[in-house]
Amino acid sequence: MFQVSMFLTLTILTILALMATLVFGVRVVLAGGVSKANPSLVVSFKKLVLSCLTLTFLDLGLVYLSQMTASTPPIGAENSIAELVELDLNGRKQWISLRGHDKNKPVLLFLAGGPGGTQMAAVRHELAALEKHFVVVNWDQPGSGKSYYAEKTGNITVQTYIEDGHALTEYLKERFSQEKIYLIGESWGSALGIFLVSRYPESYRAMIGTGQMIDFAETERLDYAMALEIASRKGDDALIKKLRANGVPPYYGKDVTWKSAAYLNYLSSYMASHPGIHNPGYDTLRDIGSQEYGLLDKINFFRGLINIFNHVYQQLYTIDLRRDYAKLDVPVYFFLGRYDVNAPTVLVEEYERILDAPEKGIVWFEHSGHSPWINERDKFVREVIACFLEN
Repeated sequence: MFQVSMFLTLTILTILALMATLVFGVRVVLAGGVSKANPSLVVSFKKLVLSCLTLTFLDLGLVYLSQMTASTPPIGAENSIAELVELDLNGRKQWISLRGHDKNKPVLLFLAGGPGGTQMAAVRHELAALEKHFVVVNWDQPGSGKSYYAEKTGNITVQTYIEDGHALTEYLKERFSQEKIYLIGESWGSALGIFLVSRYPESYRAMIGTGQMIDFAETERLDYAMALEIASRKGDDALIKKLRANGVPPYYGKDVTWKSAAYLNYLSSYMASHPGIHNPGYDTLRDIGSQEYGLLDKINFFRGLINIFNHVYQQLYTIDLRRDYAKLDVPVYFFLGRYDVNAPTVLVEEYERILDAPEKGIVWFEHSGHSPWINERDKFVREVIACFLEN
C-alpha cells in the first residue's frame, strides 16, 4: 500500500506541476517583453520547466515499473500454477490470471461482474480454497482493469464479450488439454455465462450463476422501486428527490452510470448494513492494492466501471433470459443470496422453473446479498465442489 500511495502522490504532483508551468508560461507570454525587464523571471521559469519534466519522467518510469512487475503470488505446491498472462483474443490484447495447486485439475473460468468490472484480485482473496480443486482463471474482459485498452469503448458490444470469451475458452482447452471447462458467472458475468453455454455448449461441463441477472430492464425498474421504498421508510428525502428527478429506468445516453448508481449504490449500502448478511461487501482498498495491478491498472479499475458500464449496459435492456435462453444443453445452477435486492431473486426462480436443461437447481445462501461468493465464501466453495465435482 505504501507503493500505491507513493505512485498516486507523484501523479498528483506531476499534474500540479504541469498546471503551474502552463499558468506561469501564459503569464510570461501575456506580459510581453518581461524577460528583458526581469531576467530572473526567465531563469525561474526554466527551472520550473526542468523540475516539471524531471518529475514527469520519474513518474512515468514508476508507472512503467509498476506495470512490468505486476504479478500474482506463487502457490507453494509441486505442480502448481500461478501466472498472469497477456493473450491476443480476436486481435484484442487481454489479461488473465491462472491459479491452481495442481495444473492437471479441471479448469474453472470466473466471469466478473460489470460490465467493466475486474475481480482478478478479489477472487484470489475470497475463493483461494477453490485453487486446491481447480485451475481458477480470472479474465479481465475488454474495457476492464488490465484489459482496459483491449478495444475502444465505443466499439465494445455484447458480441465482443461472447467472441472473446469463446476464444479464451478455446485457449484454455488447448493449453490444459481438456475437452470442456467449468464456468462461474457473477452478476453481469452470470448473463455472459448463459450466452456462452447457449452458443457453445460443447465447450462447457456446467455453469454456476450467482447474483444471476435475468431481465435487465425489469431488474432496473424493480431496483429503482425498491430504493424508493427503502428511502421512504427511512425518510431519505434527498435520495427520493434525486430518484424522481432522474425518472424511472432504463436509462440511455451518457448518464447511465451515474443515474443507475443513485439507486444501485443505495441498495448496496442497504445490503452492507443488513444484520442477516455476513461479511457484507467488497474490500476495495485491499483489491486495488493487490499486486496483480500496476498503477495504470489501478486507475483503470475505476475507469472501466464508469465508462464501460455506461456504454454497454444500455445494450442489455432488450435481453430476457426467460424468453431468449429458455433451453440450454449444459447443467446450470443458481447460487442466490436470500437478501439480494440488486438482482431480484424472484426473476431467477421464474427462469429456473421454465428452463429446459440437462440439470438445474437453486442453492440458497441464507446470510448473503448480491455476492454469496464473498458473503459466505466457505459455503460457496463447498457448493461449487458439490455441483461441479460430486454431481
